[in-house]
Amino acid sequence: MHSRMIRCLTLCAAVLLLACGLWAQPVTVHHAAGKTLTITIMGTLGPILSGSDPLGLNGQNGTMTVEASESLSPTKHSSNSATYTLPAGAITVKAGSNQFKTTTKSKMIVTLTSSADTLTLVASDRTYGLQITGIAYLQPNSWTNSVLKHPTTFSPSPQTLTAAKKANGPGSKLKYTIFGTNTVLGLSGSASNSDSADWLFGGEE
Repeated sequence: MHSRMIRCLTLCAAVLLLACGLWAQPVTVHHAAGKTLTITIMGTLGPILSGSDPLGLNGQNGTMTVEASESLSPTKHSSNSATYTLPAGAITVKAGSNQFKTTTKSKMIVTLTSSADTLTLVASDRTYGLQITGIAYLQPNSWTNSVLKHPTTFSPSPQTLTAAKKANGPGSKLKYTIFGTNTVLGLSGSASNSDSADWLFGGEE
């Protein structure tokens, strides 16, 4: 009887020590490293609203994709707009047979108005002396005012884009400058966005 009690106490102590050892082990947790906002504007270019269209983009498909960290702060802002300066590689452009990814800084401008929320992307390809500006007219209230502090998603997504009818009028369009000439084309298609979090393994907690 005495020996059975000793074995029982020894077993309980072993279990307790094991539990304490497991509790003391470091716990590996996941931390959000931040989110990347991705916006894609795509559709058919045309009609020609101004200029001679030396690249022959009228009637061609066009796509502009931007990736921006949601931790960015605007480099310029007002009560209803924010300008974000993006690093090289943030914007990819496909227009007809032309395609490039920015190798220098680019811009993303969000403007909130009662008639539309607009997204303007400005990208340059110094190799060919080409500058492209894409302007997407989204539904009003697509963004909340938080987009004026950091890049964030719009809703609903996707949205239909209606081509502008005048170079300086409302509606979605693509402007480009090359060989010293300026061209503006309408853009009819869609705009969509998403954001994703990058996860890192954390240390001990």
